[in-house]
Amino acid sequence: MRLNFALSALLCISVIFKVQAAPTVIEKQIATDHHPVSLVRITDGLDQPWSVAFLPDGDMLVTEKSGRLLRISENGQKSVITGTPAVADIGQGGLLDVALHPDFDKNNLIYLTYSKGGKNDDVTATALARGRLNGNRLQNLEDIFVQNIYSEPGRHYGSRIAFTQDGKILISVGDRGSVPLRAQDLRDHAGSVIRLNLDGTVPEDNPFVGLQNADEEIYSYGHRNIQGMVVHPETGEIWATEHGPRGGDELNLVKPALNYGWPVISYGRHYGRDAPFGINTHKDGMEQPVRQWTPSPAVSGLAVVSSPYFPAWNGNLLVGALSHQSIRRVALDGAEIKGEEILLDGLIGRIRDVRQGPDGYIYILTDQSDGGLYRLEPAQ
Repeated sequence: MRLNFALSALLCISVIFKVQAAPTVIEKQIATDHHPVSLVRITDGLDQPWSVAFLPDGDMLVTEKSGRLLRISENGQKSVITGTPAVADIGQGGLLDVALHPDFDKNNLIYLTYSKGGKNDDVTATALARGRLNGNRLQNLEDIFVQNIYSEPGRHYGSRIAFTQDGKILISVGDRGSVPLRAQDLRDHAGSVIRLNLDGTVPEDNPFVGLQNADEEIYSYGHRNIQGMVVHPETGEIWATEHGPRGGDELNLVKPALNYGWPVISYGRHYGRDAPFGINTHKDGMEQPVRQWTPSPAVSGLAVVSSPYFPAWNGNLLVGALSHQSIRRVALDGAEIKGEEILLDGLIGRIRDVRQGPDGYIYILTDQSDGGLYRLEPAQ
């Protein structure tokens, strides 16, 4: 296990290093069903990047699983942000999602999710930290949420962040892998979506507030491992993508207090034997996915398009895929799917994150030891 013990202890000043002088056009013209696009590489040399967020000055924040938080300029220059948390970099754990406070312009606060080690480093939990970005340093960093049960490290941390239209923060927590039935226990944060006030306190209108034998932070449960989560900018709907076992990856419309079935129901199969996982694909009182994919594309980051550059895509979801190395454009009619298209099929490798930037372009991170940050633009 590698631990990133606050890079500030190792770096007295921020480290700045050059990459290519300018973004590089990888493909000038890629045909799609509606909009021909071009693919631009902003930078490469990233070590398993996990998430990207956009600063008001045009720079981007990118997390690397090993624990580094980078600031990347529009021309590809990278600098290290110091003061990050000590992460348990093992298996799927590490420094994961990053997001700006909705009022970042006023308070400079950012949020990070990460795998937090226990006292003996043999157990970990999903944690949410908040700190103030001052230049290239995080200050006053503190955990405002830590999963309530630590368990063996390495798998299913979930860890996506999203902000609701009513001013709350959501984070996903995976089932942690070894005991899937934890996702059905309302006393356990594993396998749930957590809803908090922006300071980490529990909202009074959370669905399980005041109930015995339920943790008040939980918003929905029965999830396996949510790897993409986004709030629709027009409807306020919460959409999430989550991994299934050997098939059965899901797209879900997340609503309060609902049980999404894992591991009682699933469209996937066991890893060690060729048998269905769960008792069936349906059960009363458990939600069905809006879409399930078998075989599994290994769904990852998720974005909603609302861009003047891609008008025919507006309202569509963009679903990243790791094993299928692509983006799936999912066209919606309300909560129903009316079409699907595969983009960038195998072109740049495993796709970890997909975001629409404030400039209207689509930004992509690839999950590799030499990962890259890319941008989709309308073809010229």
